[in-house]
Amino acid sequence: MSTNVGMIDRALRALVGLALIGWALTGGPIWAWIGVVPLLTAALGFCPAYTLIGLNTCPAKKG
Repeated sequence: MSTNVGMIDRALRALVGLALIGWALTGGPIWAWIGVVPLLTAALGFCPAYTLIGLNTCPAKKG
């Protein structure tokens, strides 16, 4: 599993994930727990969907 998510992408994913989880914790809809997914992909630096579509936003790993 190689890194395929760049730093800006990771930061945005973390922000969106935290916002969704925060919303879920403060009485938001149950589907807001989906915020765990972008948070995990930001933490790991790997997105399985990017692999499927051949996308790579990590400049160090482009080649």
